[in-house]
Amino acid sequence: MFRRLAAALFALAVLGLHPCQAHEGHDHADGPAPPSHVGPRAEAASANFELVAIPRGRELVLYLDAFASNAPVIGANIDVETPEGFVEAKPQADGSYRIDAPWLAAGGHRDLAVTVKSGGVEETLTLDLDLPAPASAGTTTPAEPYGILAEIREHIGHQGLVGAVAAGFLLGIATIALLRSHQTLPAMAVLALTLTLLISGAAIAHEGHAPAEPSVNGAAFVAPGATAFEQARRLPDGSVFVPKPTQHLLTVRTGVTAAADHRRRIELPGRVIADPNASGIVQSSVGGRLSPPPGGFPNLGARVRRGDVLAIVTPPVQAVDASDMRQTQGDLDQQIAIVGRRVARYEKLAPSGAVAQTALDDARAELSGLKDRRAALDSIRRQPEDLIAPVDGIVAERTAIAGQMANPGTMVFRIVDPERLYVEALSFEALEPDTAASGRLPDGRALTLTYRGAGLADRAQAVPVQFAVTGGGEGLRLGQFITVLAPTGATTTGLAVPRASVIRSEGGAVVYEHVSAERFEPRLVKVEPLDAERVLLASGVSPGRRIVTQGAELLDQVR
Repeated sequence: MFRRLAAALFALAVLGLHPCQAHEGHDHADGPAPPSHVGPRAEAASANFELVAIPRGRELVLYLDAFASNAPVIGANIDVETPEGFVEAKPQADGSYRIDAPWLAAGGHRDLAVTVKSGGVEETLTLDLDLPAPASAGTTTPAEPYGILAEIREHIGHQGLVGAVAAGFLLGIATIALLRSHQTLPAMAVLALTLTLLISGAAIAHEGHAPAEPSVNGAAFVAPGATAFEQARRLPDGSVFVPKPTQHLLTVRTGVTAAADHRRRIELPGRVIADPNASGIVQSSVGGRLSPPPGGFPNLGARVRRGDVLAIVTPPVQAVDASDMRQTQGDLDQQIAIVGRRVARYEKLAPSGAVAQTALDDARAELSGLKDRRAALDSIRRQPEDLIAPVDGIVAERTAIAGQMANPGTMVFRIVDPERLYVEALSFEALEPDTAASGRLPDGRALTLTYRGAGLADRAQAVPVQFAVTGGGEGLRLGQFITVLAPTGATTTGLAVPRASVIRSEGGAVVYEHVSAERFEPRLVKVEPLDAERVLLASGVSPGRRIVTQGAELLDQVR
């Protein structure tokens, strides 16, 4: 009797392996599914519009974008010819349009005609929508194993893998006990049942896990309100599938390439300098001790006007000089006293005619000269030097400290007008004079530059060239490095795209082409500089292609 029961258990165990061999609706193929298997959807395009229709329950969601720019078309009038007649699509806050579509539940192939009116343009787009067949009401799931195994599998389904491991442990103990009692057939049956439970528990636990979602930088990236079918993912061929809701969220924009002749430009290393006509240096002409003016030293960044007193320098008097000055002062005082008595005596004798009037005038002139020399000597000992601002501007540098000794020629202040700055670059090629150039800062900002002249000095086989900053110079500082793009006079042919379109990768420069409504393919390109905001695609892309101009960095991060 026991042997029959063991044989039955062994048969049930073998049969119990069958449901765990594969999971219904589960695909273990490598790589993400192709776009056609993502979910029911339809797309259409014309010279002006691009349309994507996605079923959601009993509604059909329409995403209408401009074909060239991929920007959502807002405020359009959309009429859809459905199996139930014409229906007007209602605009939504997220830029999409919706219609009630109860006929979606019937499944099957649907041909839809969508009439779009926007900006004076009217076009009719046709959509081929293939819907999955509805599940039959009489459809039942395959029968599960019955009896004791079915009850155990049901228990595992509720408890998961932990219950399967616990049950397997207990059955393993029973197997060891049967082997020790030399009952081989029952032991083999229990062992098979143990393996069945463990595999079943792993499969059930695996079915409880959702598949890994496509991500951007490791995080699941699904547009708000989107379904599981609307996830951005990179396909096995390297292209990127991005649903329309996600494109709207990422603000992906495109531009159509067109070949044109452009003036050839070269990139030059440069740095910001001050305009020599709008900047100045404040220096002391004599050595002395610095002291602040009545209002104090101006702070860095403070605006000053030409003629403002920025600091005071009091020249020191050396011991030898002081001794000589005191001796000279004594001699002058003595001479002033002698000449003063002579003038007084002459003034008394002049009325009587004893002294000529000319002698009196000479004595008075001599006394006045001696007094002037004495006054000048006193002023030399006490007169400080005022340091004056030479131009209008702001204080860019300051080394002044109260009590500091300043040597002759030492810079105390640098005054710069921030609205008048230059850029000096080094060029190894002859540039086209009197033309506009552009500059690019490390943070991506662009500057407008005007040619001011080139030197003849040789700096490591390069010639210094100066440009005036005429636009976009807010926040610049002296010495800041900048990349100058200057014209050479030659012309080149290529496709101009924004710099944001180009992604630098290990294989070279890459741009993304918008090949269909929800698919983007990377293209290796050769890039040449054009200006601060654009580059030329010399090869890799032909004219008339839609290239991503905004959001390319985000597309490149989709995995």
